[in-house]
Amino acid sequence: MNISKPTALSSSPVLPSILRFPLRLFPARLQSELFVRALNRLFAQQLGDEELDFLDNKVLSLQVKDAGICVNVSHSNQKLIVMPNSSADLVIAGNLYDFLLLASRREDPDTLFFNRHLQLIGDTELGLYVKNFLDSVDMEQWKLLSIMSHKASHLAERF
Repeated sequence: MNISKPTALSSSPVLPSILRFPLRLFPARLQSELFVRALNRLFAQQLGDEELDFLDNKVLSLQVKDAGICVNVSHSNQKLIVMPNSSADLVIAGNLYDFLLLASRREDPDTLFFNRHLQLIGDTELGLYVKNFLDSVDMEQWKLLSIMSHKASHLAERF
């Protein structure tokens, strides 16, 4: 008898409603601005190296469904910018847990997309650029983020 070991994808926790409440206190525009500022700091080297130029004149919508967060992002003048009320060329949607798995590299993007934990809607060519970009990012430069994402995903599994 072959018993398979459970993977991170075998559990699919969602953000409890009590944790969603504080997010509702902040306007969506403020959430988006803070998130994009964090991305600009996180990807400063890649932005300087023009690795995100594939987002020029494109809008990427990141939707964290269980947290009720939606951020539309584009690229201009070597930085990421918020694009409120813009129609997205590509939507990447999933629960916070699934994005934590991606950020911590506990699961690779292909596995998350093929198992429908992250949905990709829209421009598939742009989706491939995003996926290749994520695959190319050296997580060693963000050791603390990786550790925090890893611990947060394990914590979500417990609850």
